[in-house]
Amino acid sequence: MVLTIFTIVHVIISLLGIASGFVVMADMIDAAPIDGWTPFFLATTIATSVTGFLFPFERLLPSHVFGIVSLVVLGLATYGLYGAHLVGSWSWIYVATAVFAQYLNFFVLIVQLFQKVPALRAHAPTQTETPFKVAQAVALVAFIAAGVVAGMRFPG
Repeated sequence: MVLTIFTIVHVIISLLGIASGFVVMADMIDAAPIDGWTPFFLATTIATSVTGFLFPFERLLPSHVFGIVSLVVLGLATYGLYGAHLVGSWSWIYVATAVFAQYLNFFVLIVQLFQKVPALRAHAPTQTETPFKVAQAVALVAFIAAGVVAGMRFPG
């Protein structure tokens, strides 16, 4: 019962992080000033990675590696924004790391959707099939494009 509740909380935090991450990315692309969505995105995305380590496990899994990478990337984004105040190269480092952290969360969302949604699982039961690969490739290309545009437009 406790694990079920914890899983629900983890999923809600993750979805809030993903949703707020898209708002933050749109603001970066629009060269909008940093607002309240940015700290919310960083906090929920960090919380997503941290809570992921609190699930029971016996060995290091790919999800743990994603969590470690995400926390390192989010550490850089947070430092770039709050420690270095986006001065000099920290502006583009912040954009790149924030977009990459959002991509990592979205990548995991796609994995989870293909695992949990029966209609998707039917098309890619082992996640080595074409529909899964196409979904991940489209996401990767979209995030690279958005990151490049955000990097060019974001003030700094």
